[in-house]
Amino acid sequence: MNKIVAFAIAASLSTTVFAAPETYVLEKNHTLPRFEYNHMGYSIQLSRFDSASGKIIIDRAAKTGSVEVAIESQSVNTGSAAFDEHIQAEDFLSTTKFPTITYKSNKVKFDGDKVASVDGDLTIKGVTKPVTLTVISFMCMPHPMLKKDTCGATATAKVKRSDFNMGKYAPLVGDEVTLTIPVEAIKQ
Repeated sequence: MNKIVAFAIAASLSTTVFAAPETYVLEKNHTLPRFEYNHMGYSIQLSRFDSASGKIIIDRAAKTGSVEVAIESQSVNTGSAAFDEHIQAEDFLSTTKFPTITYKSNKVKFDGDKVASVDGDLTIKGVTKPVTLTVISFMCMPHPMLKKDTCGATATAKVKRSDFNMGKYAPLVGDEVTLTIPVEAIKQ
């Protein structure tokens, strides 16, 4: 009888499904990183980047993951072609020398079943600094149109542009920049 019980327990353990890391690729139409800063005390200016790519690997059972985002710096969109050129110049993004802004992380923190923050490295103009993104929304579910599992999130952080050799006109133009990265990613 003990052999039958042992066999039954072994059989049930062998059929237990263990979660594995899942890879999600960023969907470009809904992944448009943006930044905002104080413009001489007059207003808070909001601009975005129109081209970003990357992937998220997440293991919700183990509560681990990684994030990679690559932003094409020349895709900056301020709403003004002349100002886009100004932001792309050497004093700010220097897009000719540094065509890509990256964020890479191997540390995803959970609060229960939800991603709460991501610790990683932000690289702008060849300067890399540690940055923690606070995740203000997170959800995974089947996409109603694509019929594929999709995860979405919005993450935010504050950085100083002077830390990335872009401090011209500070403090008149605010040194602190709020980064917001909304993403939608499709399971591969």
